[in-house]
Parts: sequence; structure tokens; C-alpha cells
Amino acid sequence: MRILGCVKEVNELELVISLPNGLRGFVQVTEICDAYTKKLSEQVAQEEPLKDLVNLPELFSPGMLVRCVVSSVGITERGKKSVKLSLNPKNVNKVLSAEALKPGMLLTGTVSSLEDHGYLVDIGVCEARAFLPLQKAQEYIRQKNKGAALKVGQYLNCIIEEVKGNGGVVGLSIGHSDVSTAVATEEQNWTLNNLLPGLVVKAQVQKVTPVGLTLNFLSVFTGLVDLMHLDPKKAGTYFSNQTVRACVLSVHPRTRAVRLSLRPIFLQPGRSLTRLSCQHLGAVLDEVPVQSFFSKAGATFRLKDGALAYARLSHLSDSKNVFNAEAFKPGNTHKCRIIDYSQMDELALLSLRTSIIEAQYLRYHDIKPGALVKGTVLTIKPYGMLVKVGEQIKGLIPPMHLADILMKNPEKKYHIGNEVKCRVLLCDPEAKKLMMTLKKTLIESNLPAITCYADAKPGLQTHGFILRVKDYGCIVKFYNDVQGLVPKHELSAEYVPDPERVFYAGQVVKVVVLNCEPSKERMLLSFKLLGDRKKEPPGHSQKKRRTVSLGQLVDVKVLEKTKDGLEVAVLPHNIPAFLPTPHLSDHVANGPLLYHWLQAGDALHRVLCLSQSEGRVLLCRKPALVSTVEGGQDPKSFAEIHPGMLLIGFVKSIKDYGVFVQFPSGLSGLAPKAIMSDKFVTSTSDHFVEGQTVVAKVTTVDEEKQRMLLSLRLSDCCLGDVATTSLLLLSQCLEERQGVRSLMSNRDSVLIQMLAEMTPGMVLDLEVQEVLEDGSVVFSEGPVPGLVLRASRYHRAGQEVEPGQKKKVVILNVDMLKLEVHVSLCHDLVNRKAKKLKKGSEYQAIVQHLEESFAVASLVETGHLAAFSLTSHLNDTFRFDSEKLQVGQGVSLTLKTTEPGVTGFLLAVEGPAAKRTVRQTRKDSETVDEDEEADPALVVGAIKKHTLSIGDMVTGTVKSIKPTHVVVTLEDGIIGCIHASHILDEVPEGTSPTAKLKVGKTVTARVIGGRDMKTFKFLPISHPRFIRTIPELSVRPSELEKDGRTALNTHSVSPLEKIKQYQAGQTLICFLKKYNVVKKWLEVEIAPDIRGRIPLLLTSLSFKVLKHPDKKFQIGQALKATVVGPDSSKAFLCLSLIGPHKLEKGEVAMGRVVKVTPKEGLTVSFPFGKIGRVSVFHVSDSYTETPLEDFIPQKVVRCYVLSTTGHVLTLSLRSSRTNPETKSKITDPEINSIQDIQEGQLLRGYVKSVQPHGVLFGLGPSVVGLARYLHVSQYSPSKKALYNRYLPKGKLLTAKVLSLNHQKNLVELSFLPGDTGKPDVFPASLGLPLLKQEEREVEAEEKECKGEEKEKKNQKRKGKRNQEGQEEVQLPGKEKSEPQKPQAKKQGKRRRRESASEQERADKKQKKAAPSEEDDSGVEVYYREGEDEVEEMSVLPKEKPTRPAEVPRLQLSSGFVWDVGLDSLTPALPPRGESSDSEEDDKPQQSTKKSRKERMLEKQKAEKELSRMEEALMDPGRQPESAHDFDRLLLSSPNSSILWLQYMAFHLQATEIEKARAVAERALKTISFREEQEKLNVWVALLNLENMYGSQESLTKVFERAVQYNEPLKVFLHLADIYTKSEKFQEAGELYNRMLKRFRQEKAVWIKYGAFLLRRGQAGASHRVMQRALECLPNKEHVDVIAKFAQLEFQLGDAERAKAIFENTLSTYPKRTDVWSVYIDMTIKYGSQKEVRDIFERVIHLSLAPKRMKFFFKRYLDYEKQHGTEKDVQAVKAKALEYVEAKSSVLED
Repeated sequence: MRILGCVKEVNELELVISLPNGLRGFVQVTEICDAYTKKLSEQVAQEEPLKDLVNLPELFSPGMLVRCVVSSVGITERGKKSVKLSLNPKNVNKVLSAEALKPGMLLTGTVSSLEDHGYLVDIGVCEARAFLPLQKAQEYIRQKNKGAALKVGQYLNCIIEEVKGNGGVVGLSIGHSDVSTAVATEEQNWTLNNLLPGLVVKAQVQKVTPVGLTLNFLSVFTGLVDLMHLDPKKAGTYFSNQTVRACVLSVHPRTRAVRLSLRPIFLQPGRSLTRLSCQHLGAVLDEVPVQSFFSKAGATFRLKDGALAYARLSHLSDSKNVFNAEAFKPGNTHKCRIIDYSQMDELALLSLRTSIIEAQYLRYHDIKPGALVKGTVLTIKPYGMLVKVGEQIKGLIPPMHLADILMKNPEKKYHIGNEVKCRVLLCDPEAKKLMMTLKKTLIESNLPAITCYADAKPGLQTHGFILRVKDYGCIVKFYNDVQGLVPKHELSAEYVPDPERVFYAGQVVKVVVLNCEPSKERMLLSFKLLGDRKKEPPGHSQKKRRTVSLGQLVDVKVLEKTKDGLEVAVLPHNIPAFLPTPHLSDHVANGPLLYHWLQAGDALHRVLCLSQSEGRVLLCRKPALVSTVEGGQDPKSFAEIHPGMLLIGFVKSIKDYGVFVQFPSGLSGLAPKAIMSDKFVTSTSDHFVEGQTVVAKVTTVDEEKQRMLLSLRLSDCCLGDVATTSLLLLSQCLEERQGVRSLMSNRDSVLIQMLAEMTPGMVLDLEVQEVLEDGSVVFSEGPVPGLVLRASRYHRAGQEVEPGQKKKVVILNVDMLKLEVHVSLCHDLVNRKAKKLKKGSEYQAIVQHLEESFAVASLVETGHLAAFSLTSHLNDTFRFDSEKLQVGQGVSLTLKTTEPGVTGFLLAVEGPAAKRTVRQTRKDSETVDEDEEADPALVVGAIKKHTLSIGDMVTGTVKSIKPTHVVVTLEDGIIGCIHASHILDEVPEGTSPTAKLKVGKTVTARVIGGRDMKTFKFLPISHPRFIRTIPELSVRPSELEKDGRTALNTHSVSPLEKIKQYQAGQTLICFLKKYNVVKKWLEVEIAPDIRGRIPLLLTSLSFKVLKHPDKKFQIGQALKATVVGPDSSKAFLCLSLIGPHKLEKGEVAMGRVVKVTPKEGLTVSFPFGKIGRVSVFHVSDSYTETPLEDFIPQKVVRCYVLSTTGHVLTLSLRSSRTNPETKSKITDPEINSIQDIQEGQLLRGYVKSVQPHGVLFGLGPSVVGLARYLHVSQYSPSKKALYNRYLPKGKLLTAKVLSLNHQKNLVELSFLPGDTGKPDVFPASLGLPLLKQEEREVEAEEKECKGEEKEKKNQKRKGKRNQEGQEEVQLPGKEKSEPQKPQAKKQGKRRRRESASEQERADKKQKKAAPSEEDDSGVEVYYREGEDEVEEMSVLPKEKPTRPAEVPRLQLSSGFVWDVGLDSLTPALPPRGESSDSEEDDKPQQSTKKSRKERMLEKQKAEKELSRMEEALMDPGRQPESAHDFDRLLLSSPNSSILWLQYMAFHLQATEIEKARAVAERALKTISFREEQEKLNVWVALLNLENMYGSQESLTKVFERAVQYNEPLKVFLHLADIYTKSEKFQEAGELYNRMLKRFRQEKAVWIKYGAFLLRRGQAGASHRVMQRALECLPNKEHVDVIAKFAQLEFQLGDAERAKAIFENTLSTYPKRTDVWSVYIDMTIKYGSQKEVRDIFERVIHLSLAPKRMKFFFKRYLDYEKQHGTEKDVQAVKAKALEYVEAKSSVLED
């Protein structure tokens, strides 16, 4: 199709052409003309520019009208149509022949060559040569071409002047007058076949239609004029037969339809269009009316200035589905945006799409340098990252700008589709060039951006980046290509000899502008910022009149930290001194620790003055040296020193030949290498470090030369008993560490306070976050952000752990420098045994953690943590590798303390090294990954480089076939690899895909990745090592056919990321690589970069298969497996061949016995760390005397899951459960509750224990019955020991159920032969007497009494269990109010006594080694589930009611201070009831018969106990210890918020968050509405609680309620403080912004926000806040606000700025004495004495009221008395006198 167009944009390689009806097309550089294309080819061939070849922008200019032909209409990647055009005359004028050429014809052509007398012009007509004489071109060259000769490819409108030789030779003219008046006539013989666009014709109007006109032209042709192409001035005035001039716009080749235009601009050929754009481009317009709607084209709209605008159909709605034609009736209005301008139609183009209306940027012109923009990552290339910013806008981020530092693998951080926030470096709309940066510092910078040289004012501070580093300085670049130089002398305060070693290209720097010349585009910068001049320390100008004497003990205050130690001031005279880091402690490791946590303002006591030189005082805080000086054991001169003396000093310097030791008096000696150590010394620096405390023995003294030789050998320097010294060193070390904890607890950070609270030995419940590649486990931080808790691979104790899993861990040690907590998952450490330890006894222990100076070990017997010193002497610091301890090694320890103190450790001393044992090797269960074996063929092939990229097709020959991959040789000897998963599209289960390929066979494959042989990872194509990778290939038919390709996921280089795409339960095909016999799993491969494991237990439910898996599974075989989950220890998928491994109730699974607990049951482990328990009652359907005989650890068992409650599964091995289809005989039915038992039934079971009142007998896992002695045997043995002998625990017996009590859960049993039909429990051969009748009666009577008592206990126990399970608030002693049976009074008292001691019993139960609850049971059945059942088996400890070892949750001091710190709450203590306690203990031992007298005594005792308890309750100083106590106290003080808060803290200690919330809600309802402050205290506490333990949603709800019921401002401020203290700075910032909108008239809010920003180091933001505050607040508040901000600057920001603010304010308000007073206070506190005196001098010369002047003189005088000399004081008095005299003389006058 031939069409007229207008050049819209000219680019280097293409033209954008505007076509009629808002369309546009593109002309490639090769479609201009043949001559131009030929020149381009020549230039490419010779690789250098040709002189006579010019660029497209020089040949074409926007607005030029051109004749085009449509060469193709294609569809872009995004599904849009793209029109390709050609300007080549060969294509445009192809319709003409040489014979058809006639004089007067207007043609277009291009210059093809320059000749002597003119130009050859290509008009595209075969056999016709067109020539343009030079004289005919002169006018054009002069007017249009600025006098330059025409160039090859230049586009011309030509008139044919003459035609010779039947069209063979054509003469042309390009004169302006000739061309612009040219009209096509009938004589030129135009036909519809050869009619060209751009021709002007005379025509008659044939018909006027609503959409335009029909015209008749060249007498026989008809054409259409579109509505948009009528003459705007004559629109509506056209009539039939009217004569008009028209221009041909387009000719359709097939339909012969001709479109014309009547617009005047087209009627003068050769003239360019003048209006090229619309002034409001990009503007969003509201309520634009519809002019008319065309169902297949679009709609026209009428703009406000009357101009027409057009929107295409596709731009009328967001999608076709929501388009509604009814909305576009004429007159309807719409919101739209001007998106383009069609030059051919002189129309603005609109869009109604929401995405376009809301887009931030529409074109490159809208983006300004320095602006922040958001974009989406499109792709990552070696030259940078492409980011999509808008619909048609893409930007480039160069590699240098991807981060603050240079990134090697950007694809790890940025993935396609990620949203990124960038700052614009450069935007060139004409070239469509957009450069951006992702450097965080530049993006977040609040300093002004320099976008042109005029912006750079001297003194301006801004951020830039180093472009180049030269030997003369650094070139720093800013935005919009602005750059400046930092000369060498401005790089640093110190001389930088070689800038290239200090700075690097791409580095972000803060600079200050020194000078700028915009006209020359030159700028001079400096890295030395103006505010960096060091301030003089206070008092520096004062003469140091006071000194410190050597050997003096002083107190010091820390001023600042330097690289090597602390700058301190000796109190009280603030004499400057220096305390080096090694001198902070005798322990080498503790020095840096104390240095790290001491901060300016901290005081240190008893510090020793070591030396004084050049006015510099050197101090020492080593306890060993301090005590030496105090004890007078430090010789002051050489005369006092004799050989054989032992002296304590420190290492001054270390030389190759020995060590110099200095003593406190300043004397020093040399310890030569030979007598430095008992061990062989290779290098002196291995044995000692500078500053280390040592004990030295004097060997020789030379008084004349003032020299001495010393020995540091342990054999010479022994200070007494090794054990004592070792213990002393340990205690001292731990004491210093405890001091560090107290320093940490004073910090504001929640994290640091939490770390200070954590002590070794503490047991925590943590959630696993991830398992690292080295096998160590990282736990989630919980409520404290940044908290790092990790267990090493050893301390993982071989457990299978998964992310999200809850685990109990014990703290081993807190690293206070790295802020990490080392924990252990070892069961023996977590579940310590409560066994009494003996002081001085020797215990075996295992080393669990090693520090520099001490080790932590756990006692094998109990699991307690003990610390022991690794050194036995100050000089004992060197160990050979063979002597060093290792984690897991066994040691022999002698305990020196039996209770862990504040440090959490027992203190111990290590026994002889001979008693050490080597570390035990880990069990098989530990996950260790074998190194991946590399195929030798691949290793050899990896040497060759290749140029392949992903998606390439290659051909190769099969070299070798392995089970899971095939090795292929490609061209040039490159080795490739085809994985089994990339051979077939559908892999049948059980087959081996690699067997399909044969060695020597030729294969065609597609490259899908490249594997690095060093790391086995698949590298991205942008990686520099990609050329050395082994190509990974695919021969799948589906991969070979399609254009697209699969690329292995190379962006997430972490293998853990790759396996996250698989969900649990998903089925997949995998290929067996090998069977790992040691680890008992199948290793499989799913894809080249994804591996998996199938634990043996998940391969089959058949014992036969599990015994010989290698017979069932072949290497390379395809297996269909189900994903169980990722193996968190390594990047492996865990798979199963027996379906999902869920271990839910009712599932049958294979497990492995890990532990056999005699007479209790089995512990069974499953894959992935799940543990289950099998009770002896569930081992078989038929009980035996030795039920566990056949079970040994590692035996595989088939289990049925009975219950999944709690951490441990409850299992059964009964074949009736695991194989129900076999219908085997059940000899002993399952008894799971009392409901399964009938009276009179005969049941078998196992003896539990023999108690004073009978025999406890197990009938089921949680069902225990009692056989009283009269029902145990018909005999009456005189010795009770016979019962223990003949009824041992675990004995199998048959019993008859005598009675059941379902309400009380009681079962009474009998073993008598008459009831069971079995022999008596005692053999007749013993000759025991039969039980008499009277004894039976007494026992029966006793049973009646005791039954009731036990029933109460049982009810109470059930109640307690209820309370634990459902968190019911059940207060002790509640039973008192219940209806009583007869004997109510007596029972009531007893009940009260028991309930009072209930807490104590619970506490006692904790202290015993988990005794079974049967100890105090009467005639009762224990029916328990879940955790109780676990406790019964005594494998895991029971969840205790109170947990003293847990971290206290909240701190509460008197008055209302609710701090975020978790500090010093005492655990709830048991009630004081010793007598009740002892009575409980004695009960089992009481004789079975009681006289009346004994019963009376018991009654009196109970009465006394009750009265004692009542007195205790009346004691006003008594602390509440239970919920009941709090409720009682709150009855008397319902409005006390402190009491309510203590009650909340009480619940939080027990981690009962819901109960604490409930207490807060009760408090808010109870406290009187008049007590506003008390209520506010509770609201703040509730906000604190939600912030620490709740969600963001729950916190928001509480906050909204608090704002309704209190003064909103107070609540807002409190919440902001809470956020700040808990380091939620983002939330705090957002809250302050809300406050500034809501309380803009409150100055407190502005000041608080300013302080918050300054504390965060955002000084610039704080300054802006002050400016905003002054704009919003009334004028009367301004001075106060300014003064407050100046105070904040002094305290938290820049003192210089603070002074400037005060000076500025006082220059405006000189008589504001309050401001003067604050200024003086601040300067005294933060400034120098000279500055203070200067301000006083200015104030006393002001003309103020005498009263005010008196105030300032008095202050001046007080200041000089405190800080000045007598002379200064007299000078102030003289000035005061002078002022008084001057005043009085004025009054006299």
C-alpha cells in the first residue's frame, strides 16, 4: 500500500513516521535507497566511518512529508501491531514504467551520486536514468540545505522537466516554485495502478456524507475525504459539484480505494508540516465531551480550546471486556490523558485507560535528573540491568550503579519482575536514553542534588560517586553528567600519597563544593567537610595544674574511645589520661569485651597510674597489679630486687629473642627465649601477647646497668596450689563477664538487654529458622529483632530438624561481642536430672563449648553445665595442638560449687589431662553430605572454553553412558552432559532413560545451562566463568521443536531456593543415583540441579524390601516419588515411595527403634526427626513376662499412629492395628480409659509399684488400678519387703476388677486366687500366716476414711489438669464454697490446708527427678493423655506449672515504669507452708492404724497451721504470690494501676499472654473513670504488651480504643516512645507523621519528633521539621520552639549548629533572658570555658532591667567561683560594681 507520511522522529538507525488516522510506522536505515545501503555496507566492511556517508538526522528532519510503501505489518512481542515502511524509490515508484513518465510529473527520489555537472537521482523506475543539473539545484541548496552540497541518500521532491529516449533519460528540477505549484493533470496519464500519494489534484465534490466527502478527480476517479481531513475553516460549508484542490493521501493496491485530504498544508508539495507537537502533551483532562463515536475506529472529543482530539478504540477502555459503547454518546464527558500528537491529522491523541492516566511518566521528557523513580527489572545483561519505568520507557542501570559496592553476581540479588527504586542519573529524551542508579546512599540521600553546574554553590554539601581515581585526585560525578575534581590535598585531613589505593571507581562520597565556574563547566570539590574541624575538648585551654602520682589508685570517667583504648578523665580534677585496652583486665579475652561495652560517661574505680610521660598519664586496671601495689609488694628500685623474687607485671614488648616485662613501679626486665616457657619456644609471639599479665621470677640483677633477667617458666613461677589458682582465675573471669552484662543491661536496645538477661543453662523454646549448609541450626529471633541463636552441627545432636519446627534448647554461652547466643539441642542438657551434687567430688563431663580462657562442659550424670578454667596460671597461655581441648571431648572435673550462681555455671577444676577421653563420633543419623563425585570425563572436558549460550542447538556424539547422565562430545572437543530427566518427555516408571542412547550415536541437543566444575552450580550466561562451564544439554523432543527454551534456574544460586518450587504431596519422577548404606537412604536426582533423598523407611512398607533394597531398586531407574518436604540441612528434596509421609492418626508407617526403656516401652524414630513412644501395653496383642526382649536399637518396626498430640507420637505395634486384615487373636484387649473396663472382668497387666496402702497395677498406658493388701494375697507376710521381692515393677499378673467408680476414676482390683483362678502371688513354700479376719475389717474401715481424702486430691488434680489445658482461671481454695458431705467442717479445714500447699507440692514435684504421680494416689485410676502419658514413661519431663528457669517477662518497679527491658522479676514463690509440706512427705510412712489420741493431735496441728496461714495473709508487707492473692488485694485497692500492672506481669512471667490481656481489660472496667492517670497507665501497659507479644493488628485495635478513652495526644506520644524503645523506627516515624497532621498546633509533638530524628542521626530531617513547626505554630511559640530545638542540637546533634540557632534567635530577641539563660546552661555543659565567658561578657553589657542584670551577674560570679581563679572572681565583682556605679550616675543626672 502506498501512503503519505510525515517524519515524526529521526533516530540513528530508523525513522518514525506519522501516518494518517493517528497511526505510525518505522523506516529502517536500509530502506532509504540502494546507494545509501551500499555505502553503509562499505563502512561496516572497512570498520571505519566513510567521509561522504552522513547519518539519518542530517538527511531527514521532523515534519518532512514523505511517500512510503508499507512493506510489512507484524505483531510485536507484547501483541501490538507494528507497521514497517520503505522510502526506497524502487518500492514507492515501482508502479511507474519508463514509458509512463511525462513532463510535469511530481516524483520523489534520492540522491544516488554526485557528478561533475549535477547529481544522479534514484527515482526507482527501471530503465530510466534521472539527472538533476547543478543549476537547477542551486536554489534548493541555498534555501533549504544551508549552502551544503546534496548528500547520497538525500530525499527530494522532483518535477520532471524533460523526457528523452522514450523515458530512458529524464531531466529533473527541484526548484521551490516549480514543486509547490505542481498539479497532477489528465495529460500525465495517471491511472489507479500508478497513482502516487502526495500528488495534488483538482476535484469536484460528488457527495457530502456525515463522515466526510466523496470526490471526483482526474475526470474518472473517485476518492474519499475523511472527516479529519476537511479544511477546518470550511468544515460544514461543502456542497455538491464544488471545485476543490485535494492531495492524495493513500492508494490501496487491492481495492483501489483512494483517500484524499483537503487540509491546506498538504496542498503545497515539498513544504514541511509546521505543527509538530501539542503543548499539553501528557496532561490529564477532566470531563472532556465526546464529539462523535465510530464503532470500528474510535471516538473524537472536543477539547476546551475547541480543537478536536481522537482516541482509538483500544484506548477507550482498559480491556475489550469492560468496553461499553453507550458511554460514548455525543455529549458524554470522560477523564482522559493526551498521549501523543498525530502530525498528519493535526490532532491530539487521547487515552481513557486507567493505567495510562495514573502512570507517573508517559515520555522521556517527563523524567528529570535526580528524580526518584520506581521500575520493574526487565533483564540483566553484562552491560547492566534494564528497568521498565513506564509504558514506553526503559532505563539502564550500569554495573557500577547496581549497589554501593561493585557486584559480581547481580542476578543473585535482582530477579526479573522485581520492583526497584532508582534515582535518575541522566535523561536524554531525544536519544531516548535513561541512566539510573541503585546505590542506596544516593537514593536515600537527603542532601540537595546537583543537576547542573549552576546548582553548585560554594559550601554546598552533597553526595556523588567517584568516576575515576587519578594520581592527582578523584573525579566525582553527579547527575546530568555534571562532574568535578577533588584535588589530592582535599582528599583527607591526612596526606594521601596514593589515591588509587584508598578510593575506587563507583564509591559513593560526601563532598563539599569549594568553587564552581558554570561557563567553563568546571568545579572544585573537597572530601574535608566544613563541620569536621575537631572541637577542643572542654577545659583543654586550662593549664593542667594538678597531676597524678605514680602507683596512685584513682577513679576515672570515660571520655571517648580511640583505636587502642579509652581516653579518660581522672576524677575529681578531670586530668586527661589513657587506659589501653589490654590493661582493662588480667584476662586477654576480657580486655576487648570491656572496651566494647564501656561508653563515654561510664566511671571506673580503683585504676592504677602506671606512668607519666610528656604530660600523658598511662593507667592500668589489672586486678593482679592493683592488689600488688596495694599490698606494697612492688619494689620501687633495683636495690630492692633480689634473685629468686616473684614479681607480677605485664608484657611490654615482644622481640624474637625474648619478652620485656614491666612492673607497676616502672622497672622492667627481659625474659630470654630460653627461660620463657617449659615448652619449646619456636616463636615468642605464640606464647605471649603485649599487655598480658605475667608472673616473673628474677634470675639475675645487674644494678649498675639497671638490668635484670627474668624467668616466665611455670616451674619457676608457681604461685601455690594449681586447683586454687585455676579456680581464682575462673571466678575473676566470670565476674568481669558479669560486669559486662550489667553494662549491657543499661543500654536502651531491647536486643542488648535481652542478651544481658540470657544466662547459660537457661532452657528456651525456639522455632527453627533454617539449617545451614555446614549442618548448624539458626533459630528465629522471636520477639527481639536481630537476636541470633545458633546451634553448631555438633550441638544439633544428630536430630533431624526442619524450618518452623519448635525445639527446646539450652543456652551454652552468650558471645557478647558478636551478639550471638550458642545453644544446644542435646536431650541430656535440655532435660537436666535433679540429682544432688557433692562439692569436691570428681565427675565425668563432656566439653560443650570453648572460650579463650575457659571451657563449658556438661556433667554426664546430670546434664548440668560447669565452667572450668583452661589456664592454671597467668603465664599458662600456650598449648600445642595435641593438648588443646575439643568440643565433645570427655574430661574429669572436680566441682567447687554445687549451685549455679548468677553466671549460670557450676564452677569446677579440671583433673589430670590423662583422664581426658577422645570425642565420640557422631551417630549415623547425623546428616553429612558426601562430596559430589565428579565424572572423570567431565573434569577433563571442563578445561576447554566454549562460546555457546543458552538456547543454542548443538550436535555431538555420545561418549559414555552413566546411570543418571550421558556424556556427549561436541565440536572442538567440548564435553557436554545430558541428564536422564532431559532425554524423554514422558518417562515410564521403572525404565532407565539413559539406556535409550548408545555410545557413538549422533545426537542433536539444545543447550539449557552451564555447570561450573568447581562449585557444581549452574552459572548465568553473564558470569565470567560461563565459558569454562560444561554445557548441560537436552534432547527432549518438546525442547528441540519450540522456539522458546528452558533455562536452568541460575538466578537463585542457593540450592535451597531451587527446591522451594516443589510442594509437599506433589508427585514427580526421579532417577536413582545410588543406595547409601551408611546413611540408609536412596540418593536420587530429579533434574540436573535438583537432588533428593528417599529415607529407607519411606521406600516400602515391606520388611523384605527394607532388608535388601538393592534387589528391588536398580541404579538409573526412574522412580515415581512423592515430595515430603525440603531437607533443611542441605539443598535436597526429601521424597517418599509410599505416598505422603504425614504420620497422622490412623496411619501405618515404618520406624526404627532408638531406645528401649525397660518395663516402660520403646522410643521409635521416623525420618525427619519425628519421635514416637510405644507403651509396653501396645507392643503385642498378647502380654508376656518380658515384652521388650526382642527389641534392640536400630530394629525396624511397623507402627500404627494412635495419637499425635504433643511433640511425641503415641504408637502401637499390635498386629491387630498394623495388619488388621490378618484378624489375629487378641489375648489382651487395649485398655485406654476406665470406660473399657467392666466390673468382674479378668484382665492381665503389669505391676507399677508397691505403696504403703496397696499395689499399683497398670492395666493400660494411662489406666492404673489399686489392689489393697487384703486383695493382694491370702497370706499376711510380716515383712513388707517380701512384696517388693515377689511383686517387682513390670511383673505380669492377672487381676479381677472388684469395683469401678466412673465419677472419681477409681478401679479396685484383686489378685486373690479365689477371684482370678491363678496361683497366689506368694508361693506356699514360704509358709506365711493367713490374713486374719480382724485385719480385714480394720483395713476396710481405714479404706473408708482414706477414700474420701484421696477423692478430694484426685478432684483437685483433675481440676489442675483442666486449668493447664484450657487456661481456666481457677483459684486455689475454690472448693471451700462447694456443698459439703457429712463431716463438712473437718473436711473443709483439711481442704484449705491442702489447697494452700498445692503450689508447694507442684514446686516440690519439680525439684524431684520427675517422680510418678502415683506416690500420693489413693484408690484411683490415672486417665491421662498427651503429655501426661509422656511423663509417665519418664522419657521427657512434664510441662511444669511454674518455671523458675524461664526468662522473666517484664520489669516492674515501684511507681509506674513499664520498660521494654526484660529485667529482674522474681519468680512466683510457693506459699510459706513448711509444716504442711513435711506432713505431706510423712504421710506414706504413717502406720496403718491410728489411735483416737493421734487423730486429735492431728486435728490440733491442722488448726494451728490454719491460724498461722491466716496471720500470714493479714501481714501488710506480704507480696502477692498467686492470682488469688492479687484478686484479694485488688478488692481493697481497685484503682491502683501499679497493682494491676504487677498482676499482668505475674501472668506474663508464666507466658500466659491471654490472661495478662484479660487482667488489663478487667482493670480498665474496674478503675474509676475519675482516675484518668491510673487508667492511662493500664492502657500504656496494654500497648506495651501488644507491641511485644501481639500482632500489628491487635496493637492497632488497642491503640484506637486507647485514643477514644484518653487524651489522644498522650496516647500517641506513649506509643511513639514504645516503638522507639523497641527499635521499630519505621513505625515510630509513620506515627509521628500522623501526629504532625492531627496535632500540628502542639509544640510538644514537633519537639519530640525533632529529638527522634536527631537520635536516628537524621539531622537534615530534624532541621526541616523545625522549619515546618515554625510555619504551623503561632508566632508567640516560635522562640520557645527554636530554643528547644537548639537544646536538642546541643544534646544529640551538632553543637555548632545549636550555637548558630541561639545566636540567630538572640540577635532578633536580645531581651529574652530565658533564652540567654538556656544558652548559658547549654554552653557550660557542652562548650569550652572561653565560650561561656564570652556569653557572660555579652549579657552583662545588655541594657536590661536591674533585677535581671543582678541575676546574670550572680550566675557569672557562681560560675567563676566553681571554675575560675580568685583573680577571675574579683574581675566579675569589679564589673558588677562598675555597672551599679554607672546606673546610679544615670539616676543622679
